[in-house]
Amino acid sequence: MKKTITAFLLVVVLTVAALPQPSQAQQTEAERRFQDIDIPSLPYYSFGRGLGLTTPDSTYQVNIRFRMQNRATYISYSHQDSAVEAMVRRLRLRFDGFVGDPRFLYAIQLSFAPGDVGVLEEGENLNVIRDAVFFYRPDRHWSIGFGQTKLPGNRQRVNSSGALQLTDRSINNASFTIDRDYGLFVNYGREDLNRFSYNLRTAVSTGDGRNYTRSPDTDLAYTGRLELMPLGAFRNNGTQFEGDLAREQSPKLLLAGTLHHNVGARRTQGQLGSATFGKRDLTVIHLDAMLKYQGWALMGAWMSRQTDNPVVLLPEADPGAEQGTAYFLTGTGFDVQASYLFPSDFELIGRYSKQTPEREVRRAFRPREQFSGGITRYVWEHALKLQLELTHDRFPATDFADARDSWYLRFQVEIGI
Repeated sequence: MKKTITAFLLVVVLTVAALPQPSQAQQTEAERRFQDIDIPSLPYYSFGRGLGLTTPDSTYQVNIRFRMQNRATYISYSHQDSAVEAMVRRLRLRFDGFVGDPRFLYAIQLSFAPGDVGVLEEGENLNVIRDAVFFYRPDRHWSIGFGQTKLPGNRQRVNSSGALQLTDRSINNASFTIDRDYGLFVNYGREDLNRFSYNLRTAVSTGDGRNYTRSPDTDLAYTGRLELMPLGAFRNNGTQFEGDLAREQSPKLLLAGTLHHNVGARRTQGQLGSATFGKRDLTVIHLDAMLKYQGWALMGAWMSRQTDNPVVLLPEADPGAEQGTAYFLTGTGFDVQASYLFPSDFELIGRYSKQTPEREVRRAFRPREQFSGGITRYVWEHALKLQLELTHDRFPATDFADARDSWYLRFQVEIGI
């Protein structure tokens, strides 16, 4: 596996070295972007700059932003009584800016909603901190970060949850994501609206996920992501949000892949999931694509997590017994999502997802299909929108459980600055 990762990184470096460089005359748009606080690893989409404060001598700047998602959901189950759920799904505060020099950047994001913080358990850390990262950005191409933020995973995961077309990410993003971690982040990119563009994201991290402080060890996780835009960069940083709100006047295409290797993972999903009583080396592959043109948007993604033996037994446990057995979530998933934005700023969205866990882990993780359709009304781009979504979840029968399905109808209001 180490040889595979080394070979992958070597290919990436040689590919980047061979890519064409945009001329000075064609870098006007990119130069303008550098004037804003724009760090590739940060999972944010924003319309405008939020509430900003800058000292008179321009040695310090802070931008303050918030984001809130309020939702109500009616759920119909095939195996139990229906239910109505109303909640604050997300409530976030974000602070970013620079200290001393615009090259020295920082970003902080805090979460307060129950779904973000999680259940409080004795001996566990409170998950209020989502991002706390320092970045040195010597020029508009390079950024070097240290701290806790999102790993460079697939496009939907890297994008902010506030920049989604439907009310949540796909079921495969929930299962196969590599999410946030603490580590060192190095990014390099060359983007031009009219020429071949690309970004290279890399990270070396703990592999344990956000706010993890128990039982430190020397096992690390290694991540590399390459993004190619053969038809030029998207307008208004269009890779950072779903849907073609920029109404691209010419087709724009993103092709990307991520390779992640987590040595000695201790949780069922690497950076996420419940703790196990054993370790496994996990290999994650994400492949994704995005196409936008004149209000149309199409996204696709394939995800995989593998390990040599996903089942962990306590020494005294009987093989196949539920007690004393832990399962790492391994398998594959596929998503496809399409949408059209009308001139009235109403948008129609459809998504299909299929998840296929490996046979060894189906006692704990079931195969699943999900069909979603939605209508979104953008009042102020993704910063203020109304969303209505209808979703059907289907779980086929397995050797360990009967078939079941559910429907939900959800209304959500998203607002933020």
